[in-house]
Amino acid sequence: MTKQVEQVDRVIIRFAGDSGDGMQLTGDRFTQETASFGNDLSTLPNFPAEIRAPAGTLPGVSSFQLHFADHDIMTPGDAPNVLVAMNPAALKANLEDVPKGATIIVNTDEFTKRSLAKVQYEQNPLDDGTLDEFKVSRVPLTSMTVKAVEEFDVSKKEAQRAKNMFALGLLSWMYNRPTEGTRSFLESKFAGKPEILNANLAAFNAGWNFGETTEDFAVSYEIKPARLPSGTYRNITGNLALSYGLLAGTQLSGLPLFLGSYPITPASDILHEMSKHKRFGVRTFQAEDEIAGVGAALGASFGGSLGVSTTSGPGMVLKAETLGLAVMTELPLLVIDVQRAGPSTGMPTKTEQADLLMSMFGRNGESPMPVLAPRSPSDCFDIAIEATRIATKYRTPVIVLSDGYLANGSEPWRIPAVSNLPDLSVDFTTEPNTEDGTFLPYRRDPETMSRPWAVPGTQGLEHRIGGIEKSDGYGNISYSPGNHDLMVRSRQGKVDRIASDVTPVEVDDPSGEADVLVLGWGGTYGSIGAAVRRARRAGEKVAQAHLRHLNPFPENLGEVLRSYERVIVPEINLGQLALLLRGRFLVDVISYTKVSGLPFKAEELANVIQEVIDRGE
Repeated sequence: MTKQVEQVDRVIIRFAGDSGDGMQLTGDRFTQETASFGNDLSTLPNFPAEIRAPAGTLPGVSSFQLHFADHDIMTPGDAPNVLVAMNPAALKANLEDVPKGATIIVNTDEFTKRSLAKVQYEQNPLDDGTLDEFKVSRVPLTSMTVKAVEEFDVSKKEAQRAKNMFALGLLSWMYNRPTEGTRSFLESKFAGKPEILNANLAAFNAGWNFGETTEDFAVSYEIKPARLPSGTYRNITGNLALSYGLLAGTQLSGLPLFLGSYPITPASDILHEMSKHKRFGVRTFQAEDEIAGVGAALGASFGGSLGVSTTSGPGMVLKAETLGLAVMTELPLLVIDVQRAGPSTGMPTKTEQADLLMSMFGRNGESPMPVLAPRSPSDCFDIAIEATRIATKYRTPVIVLSDGYLANGSEPWRIPAVSNLPDLSVDFTTEPNTEDGTFLPYRRDPETMSRPWAVPGTQGLEHRIGGIEKSDGYGNISYSPGNHDLMVRSRQGKVDRIASDVTPVEVDDPSGEADVLVLGWGGTYGSIGAAVRRARRAGEKVAQAHLRHLNPFPENLGEVLRSYERVIVPEINLGQLALLLRGRFLVDVISYTKVSGLPFKAEELANVIQEVIDRGE
């Protein structure tokens, strides 16, 4: 039969099933092939915190959403055009997000009475009219997969597990995705298990052939490559980009890197990745707890290395005392907080932006430190380099606030030319810094207010260091009230000076006539950008700006805020940046907040923008 090929400019696909159904692997493979084809893309993995939640239940549903297009896109999309539901739980958990008229591909083999009862379906939604407003394709994925692999010596369970490859093959046919990468991936993954390899390849091919031959799928779709700026691209997640940025930072600074960390979701991938790069002078230490991890990292900084510790919100609480020690000793230290929903254990696999105030003030005493936040998965690379620059130049600990959405999400990343990366060379103090030949460990550079960095063991540069207040210049223990006041103000002044050494806030205001500014930080960048685009297409004049430096704020932020009649600040917390802006600049910003564990949808932010504009008019 002749198949019709329809040209579309973008599509949003969501794979959903049990956490053991391989939905993350399926989505990742589809993403890799899409990236190799040259589409712009954005992904949203969403999975349970439990290693293996109860099969067939709503808490056990795992999904992976991919938005890809022939043009520049900024988010994983609000609603899927195609939902692949591997069981009733996956259908029920995701149906609310699927717009009327969208395509739903269901694995009919799993719609048994028992499976329906687990999610409180009294009637089969495939037959009771629930799905009448959708384009439903009923595919017996499980049984067709078992049939496709029956010639291979695999167990029934192993045969059924290959159904995700059948689904991947079918969707690859539907959207004309390349297949070579997936075949190579399977050959590598199951190189030592030839029967498993053959079964997965057979399931993948069966899915492709089913799409090619069945009358159920009379149309396939073509999405042309996107016109992106010239360069070499690869698909990258936020955690991987952060890892590569740390590697670049250690090479650019000439410092060996020491990563002391305790595994914690969703930051563990950074530790896993960095452990692979010993040839770049990286040493990784999986500590017994969060306190030991950051303590070892600070000790490494004292010894002349670039000390790094990675964690999430609960770990930040435990690291607070050592961060205060880093402020007092004035040593460079990078702490990466990949934020997740809290408080306490919270929702470990869900995203949030609620650690900002803790990063600003979550230590005893006046203990200021720079706080940075990447805006996209690929920006995690640049923010790691920027954090390294600030930490080494100003001799200060730096906090980087990533989040679960950025960490696990992916997008195309244009690999930078090494020649375009900054020189972060560090000059250790090797000679006394006074005329009489003594060494003053707290004698400050007049430009940066940073103190000297002397590697322990350097002859003639013996000095004291620790957590008790230091005397100005000499570093001896001091309980003098006047000295303490001076040192507190000096440490604050050092951080304040960074404001003039960072990129000013850039405002995207094409018309120059906007009255409304939407200001965000961190992972809200894509959602805000997509919402602003919608508002402009509707004829509204809206400006957008985004903060990557949260402490200190860029010097021109106050001027920017006062240039607009209304400033909307969307945050995935209860208004933490809004609180800081109101207190610092006395601007009554409009706070819009959400704490659902998911990123904003572009449509909801576009509605907020429109409401603010309408109220103003």
